Amino acid sequence: MFIKSHYHNIMSRRSKRRYIRLEVISGNNIQVPSERIPAGIYISVKVDSRRRWKSVTSALSSDQSVTWGNTVTLSSHTSPSLSVEIRASFELGRILGGGEVIGKLKRSWDELLDHGDEPFDIPFPRVRGVRPSLTLKAAVVHACDDQDDALFDSLIDCEIARHTDAGHAQFAKYVASKTVSRLNNAVQHFQLVLDKCPVSHPDHATALTNLAWVRLEGYIRDDLQDTSIQLRREAMSLCSEERDIYLNNLAASLELRFEHQGNPNDLDEAISLHEEALRLCPVGHTSRDTSLGNLGGVLVDRFAKRGHIEDINLAISLIREVLTLRPPGHPTRDTTLNNLATAFITRYDKLHVSEDLNEAIDLYRECHRSRPLDHPERHINLFNLSSALCSRFTKSQKNEDVEEAITLCQESLAALTSLHPDRYFSYMQLQQAYLSRYEILHDPADLLLAIENFRLASRHPTQGYPRRILEAIDWARQAEAYQHDSALEAYQMCFELFDSHVMMRTSIISRREATTAFRSARSLPVDAASCAIRRNDLRQAVELVEQGRGQQWSLASRLRTPVEDLQSANPTLAHNYLELSKRISDAAQSSATITDRATADRAATEYRKFVKEWEAAVAKIRDLPAFSRFLLPPSYKDLQEAARQGPVIILIASQYSCSAIIVPTSGDPHHVPFPSVSLADLTTLKDRFARAIRDASRMDPAEPRKDLIALLRTVWDEIMLPIVNVLEQVLKIERRSRIWLCPTAAFTSIPLHAAHPFKTKADRSKEPCLEDLYICSYTPTLSALVRSRQLMKKRVSPSFVAVGQGQPGAGKGKALLAVDSELELVCKLVPATANRTTVSGNAATRAGTLEALQQNNWVHLACHGKQDPEQPYHSHFVMRDEDLTLLDIMEREIPHAEFAFLSACHTAVGDEETPDEVIHLAAGLQFSGFKSVIGTLWQVDDAVAKHVVKAFYTSMFEHMKDGGEMDCTKAAWALNRATHAVKTKVPLEQRMVFVHIGV
Repeated sequence: MFIKSHYHNIMSRRSKRRYIRLEVISGNNIQVPSERIPAGIYISVKVDSRRRWKSVTSALSSDQSVTWGNTVTLSSHTSPSLSVEIRASFELGRILGGGEVIGKLKRSWDELLDHGDEPFDIPFPRVRGVRPSLTLKAAVVHACDDQDDALFDSLIDCEIARHTDAGHAQFAKYVASKTVSRLNNAVQHFQLVLDKCPVSHPDHATALTNLAWVRLEGYIRDDLQDTSIQLRREAMSLCSEERDIYLNNLAASLELRFEHQGNPNDLDEAISLHEEALRLCPVGHTSRDTSLGNLGGVLVDRFAKRGHIEDINLAISLIREVLTLRPPGHPTRDTTLNNLATAFITRYDKLHVSEDLNEAIDLYRECHRSRPLDHPERHINLFNLSSALCSRFTKSQKNEDVEEAITLCQESLAALTSLHPDRYFSYMQLQQAYLSRYEILHDPADLLLAIENFRLASRHPTQGYPRRILEAIDWARQAEAYQHDSALEAYQMCFELFDSHVMMRTSIISRREATTAFRSARSLPVDAASCAIRRNDLRQAVELVEQGRGQQWSLASRLRTPVEDLQSANPTLAHNYLELSKRISDAAQSSATITDRATADRAATEYRKFVKEWEAAVAKIRDLPAFSRFLLPPSYKDLQEAARQGPVIILIASQYSCSAIIVPTSGDPHHVPFPSVSLADLTTLKDRFARAIRDASRMDPAEPRKDLIALLRTVWDEIMLPIVNVLEQVLKIERRSRIWLCPTAAFTSIPLHAAHPFKTKADRSKEPCLEDLYICSYTPTLSALVRSRQLMKKRVSPSFVAVGQGQPGAGKGKALLAVDSELELVCKLVPATANRTTVSGNAATRAGTLEALQQNNWVHLACHGKQDPEQPYHSHFVMRDEDLTLLDIMEREIPHAEFAFLSACHTAVGDEETPDEVIHLAAGLQFSGFKSVIGTLWQVDDAVAKHVVKAFYTSMFEHMKDGGEMDCTKAAWALNRATHAVKTKVPLEQRMVFVHIGV
C-alpha cells in the first residue's frame, strides 16, 4: 500500500505534541484472506482510544492494487504510534461492520518520518503467500488543521457491527485452518446479524449475502448443508444497485451446486444470470472482463455436458475478448490464458481437431511461464497442461509428451494438501497419463499405477458425487478392457457413490433424473454381475446385480423397512429412525409439487438436513450387535429368502455375456450360460416381439400367429430350455412348482413366461411349454419379493373393491364398453365374505380410486392404462377427472394390501431409458404394499380380457366352496389355469399379456 508523508521543518522536534499529516495514495498485492471478492478496500487508522479514521473505499483492480489519495492529520499525543489496518469491504455503499481484516501493523512516528519528503512502502504480513504493502507520505505540520477526506468512526460497540466483524474473522480463520468449528462460529455470527436485520432493515440484503457466502464455502468443502442459493436469491431480489455483482454471486452458487449434484437446471439458470450480468456491463465497463469470463466458463461446462457446438464457439469468442482486455503484464492474464486453453481442449475432446489441441498446449505453456512457484493456482495449470500433453501423446506417440505429463501431475500433487479438492484432478490426469503409456508400451507397472489413481480419484471425499461417479465408471470400463482384477471393486464403488448421490435428491422424479444423467452407467448392474460370473463368484454376482438394480425402489423401501425387531431391541432408536424416515418421505413428496425456484431451494436444503440426521441415526443402529447390516445392501443369505417358496431365476443381459443365475431355496446359486445369445441378439429379439405383437393385434382371432410362435420357440430353445434342464436335472424341482423370473436389461422386454417349443413328440403328444411345467411369476428385484413376504405377516379381514372407468372423458381414449359388465362379473365371482364394493362411472375419479386403494386390501382395476416412455413416474390409470399416476400410488403406503388385478394396458412394462429400475404401475402397487399383482405387458382388448378375468377368479376362489380363506398367494396358480382354460377363446398375444408379480 502506498502512503505519502510530507515533512515540514516548521514544527519543532522539541515540542511535546506533534501533528503528523499522512497521505494515503495506493496499495499493492492485496489478497483477501477468505478468498472472497471484495466490493472495495479501505484503510483504517487509529485516532485515539475511541475513534478510527477511514479512507474512502476504492475498488481493487485486477492487478491487486488500490488507489486512494486521502489524507489525515493525527496528534502524536493521542496517537503515539501509527496503528493501521487494511480492510476489505463487501459493500460499496453502506458498510455493515468493519469488513474483513487483510493486515494490521504498528509503526513509530520517528521511523516513518525518517523517510523525509519521499514516498515509502510498508510491508504487511503475508496473506495467501503474498505480502501486501502500503506506501505513505508522512509530514510534521504546525497544527491539527481540517481533515482532508477524514471519516471518523466511533469505536463504541454496535452489536450488529461486532457480530459481522467476528463472522468475517472466524471465516478467514476457517479458510486458513479448515477447522469446522471456525466455520460454525462464522455462521452463528452472521445468522445473529441476519436475525437483527429483518426484511425492512436497510442492511437485510448485506446480511443475507454474508451468510450465503460462508454457507456456500462450507458446502463446497462438505462441511455444511447448502442454503446459500436461497439466501442469494432473496438478496438479489432486494437490490437495484450493484445488481451485476448479486447476479454473478447467485450464478456462482448454482454452478457449484451443479458440480456437486449434477442438476442441469442449475447450469441453465447460471447461464441466464451471467447473460443478464453481462448486459449490465457494456463495452468500457470496469467489470466487463469479469462478466465475459464468467459467462464463457459456464458455457464451456454446458458444452461438455450436452455437446452443443454453439455453446463452445461462443465461449471461445467471449474468452478471447477477455484476453484482449488483459494484455501482457496484466495480473490475471494467466487465468484467462488457462481458461481459453481449457475451452480449446474441451472442443478438441468432442471434435478432435488437432489445431485446437496444439493451441491449448501453447496457451497452457504461456500461462505456466507467467506464474511464480508460489502461485495458489499453479497446480491447476500443471494438470491441465498434463492432460493436453496426454491427448497429444495418444495421437503422436511421442514419449516426451507423456513423460512431461506425468512429471507435471506429480509436481501438482506435491503442492496440494491431502484433502485439497483439486487432488482429484491430479489423480485423474495421472491415471490418464499412465493408461496412455500402457496402451503404447504395455508395461504392467503403468496399468497398476493407472488403477491406483482411479481408486484415489473416485474415493477423494472433497469432490462432488457426479465427478467421482464418472471416474468410477471409467475405472470399471478400463479394468474390464484390460482384464484387471480391480473391476469388481470399481463396480462396487460405482454403486456406493450412486446410492449416496441419489439419496441426496429430494424427490422421486429428481432421483430418476440423477440416475439417467449418467448414460454410461445404465448397464453397470448387469456388467458387474457378468464380471463376478466370469470370476466364478456367483454369490457376489447376485449381490451386485441386486445392489445396482431398482435403486428407486431400494432407496424408497429403506425408508419403509419393517423395524419390529429394532423396536424390541431399542425402542428409542427405532422411534427416532421412523420419525426421520417419515420426515424424509414427507419432504420428498411435498417437493414434487413445488414450482417456485426459491421455495424449491429451501425444500432441498431441508431435505438434505433430514438425510444427514437419518444417516446418523442409521449409524447408531448399526452399532447394535444384532443390527450391523441394518439397511446395507443385502447379502446373498438375505436375498436367498426370496427363493423360500421356489427358485428365483435372474436373467442377465450384459455386453460381456448373457446368462442366468438360479437362486435355489438353499445352497449355492447355479449358473446357466447362453453361449449363442448376445446382447445384440436380445435387442433384436425384443424389437421383433414388439412388431409381432402389433401385427397380431390387427389380425383375425382365428388367424395363426406365425411370427409370434417363431419368436416364442426361439425364447424356449435359446433361453428357457437350458434353465429348465437345470431345474429338472440338477435341482430336481417338481413339475407345477412355482418359479420366479427376475429379468434385467433387454430381458425385461421379452415375454419369458410364454416360452414354448411348439413341437409334437413321436407319440403325437405336445411337448410341454414353460407354463405347462411350472407356475411362473415375476419379481422386479429379489428384495421386493423378500419385502412382500415380510409384510405377509400382517393379515387382516378381506375387503374387495372393483374399480372401473369405461367413459374416461374427451381426449382420454376411446370408451371401454366392456368395463361395467367386467365389474359385474368380478363381483359375482368374489366371495360374499369379502365385503365387496364397486367404484365406477362418476365416482371413479383420481381421489375416489386412491381412497379405494387405501381402504381395501383386494382390488380389481379396469380402465385405460398408459405407460409414459419419457417420464415413467407419470405412467397412469385414466380416471374420470385426473389421471391416477404411478407417483400418486408410490406416495401412499398401504401395508395391509394384498392383491391387485390391473385389467388395463401397459401396467407391467418398464422404462426403456432405465429398464433395470423396473418403473411401472404394477411395481408401484407392489411397493405400496400389494403383495400379489396381476399386470399387463402391452395393450389389452377389454372384450377379450373378460374371458381371462372370469377364468382367473373362478380358479382363484374355487377352494372357498369348502370354507377356505382368500389367499393372494394363489394368484399365480389361478392365472396359469386361466390362460390354459381360455386357449380356444382368446388369441395367443392376449393370453400372454397377463403376468403375475409378487408372492
